[in-house]
Amino acid sequence: MEARRFDKKSDRPELSESGGDARSIVVEPYRRLRSHAGSGLPAHNVARSPEAKLDEAIGLARAIDLAVVSAGIVPIADIRPATYIGKGKVEELAGLIKSDEIGIVVMDCALSPVQQRNLEKAWGAKVVDRTGLILEIFGRRAQTREGSLQVEHAHLTYQKSRLVRSWTHLERQRGGFGFLGGPGESQLETDRRLIEERIARIEDELEKVKRTRQLHRDSRKRVPYPIVALVGYTNAGKSTLFNRLTRARVLSADMLFATLDPTMRALDLPHGAKIILSDTVGFISDLPTTLVAAFRATLEEVVAADVILHVRDVSHEDSEAQSQDVEIVMRQLGIEPGEQVIEVWNKIDRLDGETRERLGHLADRAGRRAVAVSALTGEGIERLLSEIEGRIASTRTVLDLVLDGADGAGISWLHRNTEVLAKAVRDDGSVAMTVRADKTKAATVRARFSA
Repeated sequence: MEARRFDKKSDRPELSESGGDARSIVVEPYRRLRSHAGSGLPAHNVARSPEAKLDEAIGLARAIDLAVVSAGIVPIADIRPATYIGKGKVEELAGLIKSDEIGIVVMDCALSPVQQRNLEKAWGAKVVDRTGLILEIFGRRAQTREGSLQVEHAHLTYQKSRLVRSWTHLERQRGGFGFLGGPGESQLETDRRLIEERIARIEDELEKVKRTRQLHRDSRKRVPYPIVALVGYTNAGKSTLFNRLTRARVLSADMLFATLDPTMRALDLPHGAKIILSDTVGFISDLPTTLVAAFRATLEEVVAADVILHVRDVSHEDSEAQSQDVEIVMRQLGIEPGEQVIEVWNKIDRLDGETRERLGHLADRAGRRAVAVSALTGEGIERLLSEIEGRIASTRTVLDLVLDGADGAGISWLHRNTEVLAKAVRDDGSVAMTVRADKTKAATVRARFSA
């Protein structure tokens, strides 16, 4: 293994009161491919360097307070059905794990239940794959009842797939009932049934959450405030940008998945228009499909948004690959990159002037409408707000209306259902109003007020 050692004092994360002090090692299996053709893997997975993937895996491990004492890349030619990596590498790592007294081994890949069991037997340590690690992080970060339900649903779905005849205690059987008795129900069958029952209950509760969110969205539609949603790779700076724009105090930290639960705040744009800004969960490469499914109720806020801000950390060496990962999840939600999406190139404060200029030229050549900002220092925020305002205005219709001064109900309706840009009482008592509305509301306004 191409190992990377860590100084126990300088590189070790501070442990929270609830966190453990488990000594761990992070293993990055890297499959060398000659080309994309016939590999069955998307190009973005191949483009990301193994060193960057290892750094990300270390960040994930540290996010749950694991003391990473060693980490390294394990090149593999083919995936072994029994242990994922080759026998020689398993034996090599066994010696390292024993000598360093490792308690947890993080494998940055998706392991089958059999592979996980075999590696735990060979190494005498707990083995956690990428999916299990991300689920553990989500479980610790979720603060609301909804978030906890979503994480539990994903975790149980994952755990259910682990219930195979791999552990002997699951093969014991309990006595049957009735006159004939019989072999009864095995522990494995009991565990699977209990998990399925719990999943069904959680799905019922999440369905209620989905209906409640839909009611909230319907009520927001009655208020003429556009929705602007923040999406992006984890640790791209979404929460920092959210705090900068709204002056809120959402947790923002230099860690993966610092925040999970969505937060919404009202925001006044430079020319007086008001929007609702929504901060959402960060994405990551190889995000477990169970998590995408579980968080669909939350992510539907993104689907319903008028404008989506795709926040990117342009200072990161794998920024382009991270961007592709985010777009993959967005497509799973039915969102195609287009006029609805504004790319926000964050953390430009980490770049020198020459690099910033080069990025600007790249954006122009790619035909992107990107805005370079620093959520930390505030650089570029005014331009971003103007871009948001312009994008919203381009999707809405401005109408000039003249109402009878006695039509109080009509004036009130316009205030509730449109954005009133100007209002003046004429000498004859009539009321001149300039309003802005989305396409659906604009048609209603025309029909009702003969605009």
